[in-house]
Amino acid sequence: MARQQVGQAERKGQAGFVPVLLGGDANAYGMARSFYEEYGVRSHVICKGAFHICQNSKLLTVDVTEPNLEDDAVFTRTLLDYAASRGRHAAAQLVLAPCGDNYTRMLVRNQDALRDAYRFSIMSPSQFNLLSTKERFYRTCERFGLAFPAECEVTRASAAGFRPPFPFPVMVKPSNSVAYWNCDYPGKKKAFVARSQDELDLILSRVFASDYDDAMIVQDFVPGDDSRMRVMNCYSSVDGKVRMMTLGDVLLEEHTPEGIGSYGAIMTGFDADIARRIRGFLEEIGYVGFSNFDMKFDERDGTYKLFEINPRQGRSSYFATASGMNLARYLVRDVVYGENAPCEVALSGKGMGREVLWTMVPLSVIEEYVHDADVLERARRLVKAGRVSRSYWTSDDRSVLRWISYQMNQRNYRRQYAECFGRRHVDD
Repeated sequence: MARQQVGQAERKGQAGFVPVLLGGDANAYGMARSFYEEYGVRSHVICKGAFHICQNSKLLTVDVTEPNLEDDAVFTRTLLDYAASRGRHAAAQLVLAPCGDNYTRMLVRNQDALRDAYRFSIMSPSQFNLLSTKERFYRTCERFGLAFPAECEVTRASAAGFRPPFPFPVMVKPSNSVAYWNCDYPGKKKAFVARSQDELDLILSRVFASDYDDAMIVQDFVPGDDSRMRVMNCYSSVDGKVRMMTLGDVLLEEHTPEGIGSYGAIMTGFDADIARRIRGFLEEIGYVGFSNFDMKFDERDGTYKLFEINPRQGRSSYFATASGMNLARYLVRDVVYGENAPCEVALSGKGMGREVLWTMVPLSVIEEYVHDADVLERARRLVKAGRVSRSYWTSDDRSVLRWISYQMNQRNYRRQYAECFGRRHVDD
C-alpha cells in the first residue's frame, strides 16, 4: 500500500487491521489509546482480568477473560480460537501486542504456533533468555559498554552470612520479577532499600522463607531522589533495527509496596549519548520489538546506571505517544505495512516529538512531593503551557462512569503518597 493510501486509510479509521492486546491494565489502555489516536481503531483485549482503567471504555473492548491464560496450551488455544472466531473479518489482519511481562513471555514461547493467525513483533527465545533475568542483563551490559550499579546475586543457599562488598544503603530486588510477583511473604515490597546488615538479613530471610526460589539482587544504591531516574522506550523492527527512541525524565515513582519502581509522572527528555549507546546495544544483539530501559543518573561519576530492560512497553510508556512518538505507529509500520523508516529519536532536533508532562498522579501530588526546584519549575512551565497528558483521562473516552472511576483513582493516589512516600525500607 502506498504511503498516501495508508494515510487516507488512517484518517478514515479504515487501517485494514485489528489490534489485539494481551493484558488488562494501564499498559494495555495506553496501547489502546495509541492505536485509536493514530488509526481511529478500537482495540480488542484478551487477558486474565481487566483493571478499572480498561472498563467502560470506548477505545477498547475486553473480548476474552481467561484466568488460566498463563498455561501454554490454554494461551495458544485461546488466541487461535479468537482468531478463528473473527474469520468473517478475514481481510482485517490481527495485530497482536503483549502488555505485560507474563504475556510477553508466553508469546515468546508460543510465537511459532501463532504466526499464521497474527502479525506481531517479538524477540527470539534465545534473546529473551539473555535478558529475562537481571544478572544476565548486567553481563550483557558489560559487553556493550553500558554502565550499571555494582551488584551481587544472592540465592537461598548463599543468603546466610552474606555481606555485600559495597557500603550501605543497598537496593534489594528480585532477579526474576515474574516469579517474585507470584510469591507472598510478610512485608513484601517490589524492591527494598536496606540501610544496615540487620535490615538486609531480615529481607533475605523473609524472601527465602517464601516459595520464591530464584536469586535476589543486592545492588549499590545510586543516590538521589525519583527525579534522577530516567526511562528509555524503544521499538526495534523485525530486521533488528531501532526505529523509535523516547527518553523520559522521571518526576515521581510510585511508592506503594507493590508499585515501587513504576512511574507516576514523566517529562520528555533527550540525551544523545545514552540514545547512541542503547541503540548500538539493541542492534548488536538483533533485538526485536518494544523495549523499556530503567536507569538512574549517578552524580558520583556523571553516568547513567542501567537497572533493567523490560522486553515490552511499560505501563508508563504512553508518555512516548503523548510526546508525539506514537507506540502503535511504529509497530504497525513494521508488521502491517512493512516500512523501513529511519530511526526517530524524540527531541533530537529533527522536528520529532514534543516536550510534555505525562502523569498518572494528580498535579497536586507533583507539587507536594517533587523536591528538586529546577525539575518542579520545568513541570510548572509545561502545566502552564497546557502540555499535560493524563493516561487515565482523555477527551476520546469520556463518560460519567469513567469520570467517577478517574476521580476515585486520583483520590487513591493522594492517599497512597501520603501514606507511603519514601517508605522503601523493611517494616516501615
